[in-house]
Amino acid sequence: MKAAVYYKNGGPEVLQYEDRPDPVCPPDGVLIDIEVISVEGGDTIHRSMVPLPRVPHIVGYQAAGTVREVGANVKDRRVGQRVVAVLENGSHAERVVARPEFTWVVPDGADLTPLACVPVAFGTAHEALFDLGQLTKGQKVLVHAGGSGVGLAAIQLAKAAGAEVLTTASTDDKLARLRELGADHVINYKTTSFTDAVTKAVGTVDLVLDPIGGKTLQDSVEVLAYKGRIISFGRAGRDPSGFDPFPLWQRNGTLHGLYLFASLLKEHGRIHGAIAECIARVARGELRVVIDQKFALAEAAKAHAHIEQRAAFGRVVMLP
Repeated sequence: MKAAVYYKNGGPEVLQYEDRPDPVCPPDGVLIDIEVISVEGGDTIHRSMVPLPRVPHIVGYQAAGTVREVGANVKDRRVGQRVVAVLENGSHAERVVARPEFTWVVPDGADLTPLACVPVAFGTAHEALFDLGQLTKGQKVLVHAGGSGVGLAAIQLAKAAGAEVLTTASTDDKLARLRELGADHVINYKTTSFTDAVTKAVGTVDLVLDPIGGKTLQDSVEVLAYKGRIISFGRAGRDPSGFDPFPLWQRNGTLHGLYLFASLLKEHGRIHGAIAECIARVARGELRVVIDQKFALAEAAKAHAHIEQRAAFGRVVMLP
């Protein structure tokens, strides 16, 4: 099979398009012919800084395709089913082995391209908003990085739940598109202080979703209501600044960490069901996945570079 591999950590240029041996389907797994690869932010972080578990390494959390082979111990998947899979690694290839419990069967006739992008983004947004964030109708939520995959998912899910949604982005064009997707208040963080803008618009918010970290995480405490919640699930800003909890104490606020794989491992039935419902809602057209750009798998280096330039609005996918 063809795959995008790398032999050392580094920038997008370390990715090489090569022939690799086909993976072998284990008794407890399924082998999938990949048709769409959703490039995740975590893929770029792993490529750049996480020690390689093997050399060469195939990175990648998420993909969709058709089941080619089913392990002898697997009872609930069959050859020919179209599925979306969440993986520890390996999506940047023509074939991959997945754990069946980390796959979701795609509705008949549905377009695989948007559905390939659902589990990580919508699963993370759903956990942040409703399980950890305890968001209810009428509450106010600030979604940082609204043009990201998680941001777009969170805006739509929160709006559908009856929340008042504020979001940040880096250009006025992105902000206009975020209004179309349900954001009530939009903030250009390049031209204005988001804390001043939030205070002017609504005073304080009940919940903050933060994939940025660093100073953004710290400053978010300033706009938090009494007993408000901040959900932290990323360091996209690559800002090494530490966090001072004292301002959070003054509000009796809560800072939660979120890692979707932990939810899938510890509360599998609940979160698997929540993601399945998101997949169904996207397939029905109730929720949207915005595709920013498509690349060939052979262009993996270009796809990673495009994401790291922070110009993307929505999802970047690759097609083997």
